[in-house]
Order: sequence, then structure tokens, then C-alpha cells
Amino acid sequence: MSSDAWFHRIKSAQRDLIKLVGGIERAAEISSVSPSHIGRMNNARDVDMMPLSVVYALESECGVPVVTQAMAELSGRRLSDPDAELKAHIGVIASYSGVLQKAAALMATGAAAIADANVTFTEAHAMDRDAAELERGISGFRQALAVVKASGGGRAELKVVGE
Repeated sequence: MSSDAWFHRIKSAQRDLIKLVGGIERAAEISSVSPSHIGRMNNARDVDMMPLSVVYALESECGVPVVTQAMAELSGRRLSDPDAELKAHIGVIASYSGVLQKAAALMATGAAAIADANVTFTEAHAMDRDAAELERGISGFRQALAVVKASGGGRAELKVVGE
């Protein structure tokens, strides 16, 4: 990659970061750098680049590693979230639990409805509502599984409360 392309990619990331934290004045407050210097860092044609301390302060403020991600990409790397795998597995567990609860609700409603071998309009409506909830729950469960599959799966360390 040419040095011009590298320069423009980083300058673009710097501008995005400044915008994310609320503009030049806000970025100056956060980083303890003068607004005029932040303005130069925000200017696409100015050669001033953000020092690492400014990048760190601004990225910490907005929670988005804009410049760090750009630098990683320029080096052929990607950033990863160390908690993403754990969050994905927790999503599967929570959605699976929800599916089981919705299935149990449908079974309870259905069992009560057919106990007398006669399903009324009201009972059919209640069963249909529970079935729709189950259907939405299964959809969410499948989405949670897709996140795990997309990340390659693996084993997440889950801690049980009280351990």
C-alpha cells in the first residue's frame, strides 16, 4: 500500500473519531490538546497525525477503536473482542431458555384446551398466540446460533453464580 493511501486512511479514521466524540471542541476537551491542533488533525490535507495518547483518550471516550482498527487493517490484521465469544454463548443459552419457556407455555395451554376434547375459539386463540411466541423464540435462537457458527464456535468459559 502506498504511503499516500496509508495517510488518507488514517486521516479519515481520525476525522471519524473526532466526529464520534462530538467534534473538534469536545475532542480538545477530552484529549487536553488545543482545538486548533485537533482541527489540523481533522483536516484531510494537513500532515498532523494524532499521537497515540490522543487516539487512546478519544477511543476510550466513545468506545469505538476507529483509528486502531484502521491501523490494524493497514497491517493486514483485524481487531477482535475478547468478550464476543462469551457473549455469543450467553446469547445461545438465554435464547434456548426462552424457547423452552415458550414451548412449556404452549404445552400448558394446549393441555388445558384439549383436556375436555373440545377446543373453543378462546382456547384456539390462546394456543395460536403461544405458538407465535414460540416461533419468534425459535427465530431468535437460530440467530444466536448463527453468531456462534460465524465466529467458528469454540468453548466459552461460563461462570455459574455462586461459584
